[in-house]
Amino acid sequence: MKGKKKVKEAPGMNIPEIFAALAMLEKERGIPQTFMMDKIIQAVTTAYKRDHKDVENVIVDVDEEHQTLKMYVQKNVVEEEDYVDPFNEIPIQDAKAISAKYEVGDIVNIPVDNTEFGRIAAGNGKQVIIQGLREAERGMVYDEFNSKQHEILTGVVTRIDPRTNAVSLRIGTGTESTEALLLAGEQVPGEELVEGQHVKVYVVDVRRSTRGPQILISRTHPGLVKRLFELEVPEIYDGTVEVKSIAREAGSRTKMAVWSADENVDPIGACVGPKGQRVANIVEELRGEKIDIIKWSEDPAQFIAAALAPSDVVNVFMAEEGKACRVIVPDDQLSLAIGKEGQNARLAARLTGYKIDIKPESYREEDEAAAE
Repeated sequence: MKGKKKVKEAPGMNIPEIFAALAMLEKERGIPQTFMMDKIIQAVTTAYKRDHKDVENVIVDVDEEHQTLKMYVQKNVVEEEDYVDPFNEIPIQDAKAISAKYEVGDIVNIPVDNTEFGRIAAGNGKQVIIQGLREAERGMVYDEFNSKQHEILTGVVTRIDPRTNAVSLRIGTGTESTEALLLAGEQVPGEELVEGQHVKVYVVDVRRSTRGPQILISRTHPGLVKRLFELEVPEIYDGTVEVKSIAREAGSRTKMAVWSADENVDPIGACVGPKGQRVANIVEELRGEKIDIIKWSEDPAQFIAAALAPSDVVNVFMAEEGKACRVIVPDDQLSLAIGKEGQNARLAARLTGYKIDIKPESYREEDEAAAE
């Protein structure tokens, strides 16, 4: 006697496995089962309509208790003489054969063949679950890095594009890691990075994308210097010393204005550290970038004079309107005040927010003599 022919199971996973997978997603990843089931229903409905282009209305019935899914094609009950669309209509006589309660105008749910629906549900259910896992992982990675905006992270150089000089970094570990791209414009001029090197970067922004979170990082951002000082100087980290402003030309020079409400704390001394060790550690991390630390003042004239360090300042004349001033410096320190290619004056202006016109002391004397 021949045995019964074995029914071939749908590929991928069966419907009970779909329910088990959704329960696991909710428990381990926090994705609600109802949310994922709605996506599966949408996917299988779309798939069925794609295979049966003339069918208009399809519903899926979910029985969580018995872990079953059933699909139905909805058909309108019509008079025999009005019956023209077999895909979406059913004659009244056929509807009565199913149940005597049906009348013209009612809707009858016609079950879809279990074998066909099982195939559609298994394939699409698996696809949706895999996609859900990916989205969950991307969401976790996004949340992880979004909380670290404007912070310093350490990445490992994985690749350097020889055409654009963009550097790919692997940031984080395990499933909560991602690739970040350090564009050429965000790299310190003259700094050469190599594969395998550990590099500190500043997280400028974190954005969502279809391929996962996009992390915008920088080595040139002034925020990198501020965060390095927070890591190195306890008084900045705990708020005793406040960083008021930073102006930076990466790879060359940074000016940083600091202040403390505690009269017993020297904000500059705290940043410099014993024997200059604190600032030296940061200079080393920035590959020799010079750092001028100045004391912030609420008096604009005092602040501007300090910002032009290392040059001495004889006097500061503030403009009556607008954020501008004229600064008088000793004749022999004019070039020092302006700096190489105007860098010192440029950074001082950016640090203070004032337009600074620098003149030698002799200019003031000549100007006054001419006025007489």
